[in-house]
Amino acid sequence: MRELIYTMVRAADWRLAELAGAYTGSADDLRDGFLHFSAAAQLRASAAKHRAGERDLLLVGADPAALGPALRWEPAAGGKRPGLFPHLYGTLPLSAVRLVVPLPLGADGAHAFPPDIP
Repeated sequence: MRELIYTMVRAADWRLAELAGAYTGSADDLRDGFLHFSAAAQLRASAAKHRAGERDLLLVGADPAALGPALRWEPAAGGKRPGLFPHLYGTLPLSAVRLVVPLPLGADGAHAFPPDIP
């Protein structure tokens, strides 16, 4: 199985996506013109930087092969973070989603990721 790419979605936004059949993105995604994703190894840093302390999030994992040419691996905005990040230039169809799990805050205030996320 291919490695998934991940995005962190507010639960209320995901409920709307389920009704619509696709996720169109957060306000940040709409501002930047693409949906922000992370590889598994990038998730913890992304959560700490962009979603610190945020409750009621879901971790959504998608199959990158199901996203076609709308998915591009690019440097982070401003080039301040090393590596390439998956950016989806379009909506996320629910047919590409392989995982949706709660992303609670732990006792330390950081998000508690599933055990298979490094």
